[in-house]
Amino acid sequence: MKATDYLKSWAAIYRKDLTENIMPFWLKYGLDRKYGGIYTCLDREGRLMDTTKSVWFQGRFGFIAAYAYNYIEKNLDWLAASKSCIDFIEAHCIDAHGHLYFEVTEDGIPLRQRRYVFSECFAAIAMSEYAIASGEKEYAIKALELFMRIKRFLSTPGFLEPKYLPALQARGHSITMILINTASRIRAAIPDPILDQQIEESISAIRTYFIHPEFNALLEMVGPNGEFIDTCNGRTINPGHCIETAWFILEEAKFRNWDKDLISLGLQILDWSWSWGWDKEYGGIINFRDCKNFPSQDYSQDMKFWWPQTEAIIATLYAYRASYDEKYLSMHKQISEWTYSHFPDKEYGEWYGYLHRDGSIAQPAKGNLFKGPFHIPRMMILSHTLCSE
Repeated sequence: MKATDYLKSWAAIYRKDLTENIMPFWLKYGLDRKYGGIYTCLDREGRLMDTTKSVWFQGRFGFIAAYAYNYIEKNLDWLAASKSCIDFIEAHCIDAHGHLYFEVTEDGIPLRQRRYVFSECFAAIAMSEYAIASGEKEYAIKALELFMRIKRFLSTPGFLEPKYLPALQARGHSITMILINTASRIRAAIPDPILDQQIEESISAIRTYFIHPEFNALLEMVGPNGEFIDTCNGRTINPGHCIETAWFILEEAKFRNWDKDLISLGLQILDWSWSWGWDKEYGGIINFRDCKNFPSQDYSQDMKFWWPQTEAIIATLYAYRASYDEKYLSMHKQISEWTYSHFPDKEYGEWYGYLHRDGSIAQPAKGNLFKGPFHIPRMMILSHTLCSE
């Protein structure tokens, strides 16, 4: 099959799955039409298991619904769903300091707050994407103001409780990489030099601190100056996160008229991370590896979660778009065929989230506080767009 025909075929698959399966499932079973926002704790059939609301997912689905509206079709139900999630965040999910909660009750009573700013990142991209969809500029301004608050939280000593006591000084990959995407999505609605600066700083940090050529790997945790920390945590490779970082960088390369240096960096990270992550025996992207090949301490280390597969689908398409190297089309075929033969639930819709290493189902729920309508629909929207290009 010609590359153009192959990509056209997958573009149609992604769009159909999004519009006829994923979005209808979450609008029917997840959208809270009483209090607003989205429930995510759904069993295989879509029945509500827990009314606790993930604040992450108020922002995540707020973004996805507007993103689908902007790039797939002008579905007013999607636009309304996005607004519902944003309204719920603004009414219930922000404390007196402007810091977002992590969990709230269905009617918005705070239950838990964590030391992270990921809730803020997802709320910000929801607001910026909704601003593009609705034309309401004030939401772009809110997104930029929230980003400035994120920067202040991260730079104010003592505001966010440190992960480790002072005996261990370290920096983490997760917040570094997510700020690339957060700034990028906000920039699409409201360009500002602070966003370009953040993207440049994050990419520089990844290149300077987290990439370790001696292991052909991007590590999740390093010392303040990129020092290798020879512990179980310090040796951890998270292939899904690294592959996600690769496509964030390739997306920025595209924004910069296919900057060759960024293409090279993104492809290097993808190649290394695919080598660590692809399971040569069973297929799919594995959860965790140790850069010295010691056993990983994480209990889910050899499982296949939904989201690393979706990140690999996006990343291989971006890599092909950036390089037109046929190997990335072959990698896309590998990961797409494996993912679509294991994760979709053909009887009740949506996708399973948690598989054992051999691809058998570990548990059949469609959502919880961490899995919901984000990685899967984001992959479908972006992959449809890339294939159509």
